Amino acid sequence: MDIGSAALVVIDMQNGFVNHHSRHAVPAVSDLVARWYAADRPVIFTRYFNYPDSPYERFFQWHRLQEPPETDFASELVEAAAHAYRVIDKTGYTLFTPESTDLIRQAGWTDLVFCGIATESCVLKSAADAFEHGYAPWIITDACASDAGPDVHDAGLLVARRLIGTGQLVTSEYVMGQLTAYAGTPVLE
Repeated sequence: MDIGSAALVVIDMQNGFVNHHSRHAVPAVSDLVARWYAADRPVIFTRYFNYPDSPYERFFQWHRLQEPPETDFASELVEAAAHAYRVIDKTGYTLFTPESTDLIRQAGWTDLVFCGIATESCVLKSAADAFEHGYAPWIITDACASDAGPDVHDAGLLVARRLIGTGQLVTSEYVMGQLTAYAGTPVLE
């Protein structure tokens, strides 16, 4: 993981996705964001919005996340999102909207480090798309969750191993170690 060329991507940590299955990810993500900011590295938040007659309504009859408070960030992350490098609004699974694709390219990031909700959908799709766009995708396994439960989270990680590589799935402890090593690296003159 190249922290010096990486951005932390916080996927859809919104009230409508936080429930008894996924709430444990909120403090894990909050800690990661704080450490990422402390290392002076960029953090991107995504925010999902459903809309009338969306594919989610048409194919799943799923009408949620169309307005606040469901679309708002979890209260523990509101301030962190306000200081984000960018908040990317999206209406689909992936981080890779035209806006974010341009942002990532212009920033010159090579590594995208993913955490958030839901492991099996928006996190997985964003990481797979990062892989296909030529970026090094990383999924922080213990800072992701599924609002559908731990079995669905585990299924998302299983598929992620097949799509982006087993070595691209890491823990918060690993990432914290990388951040510490990065922050402790002396500046070469």
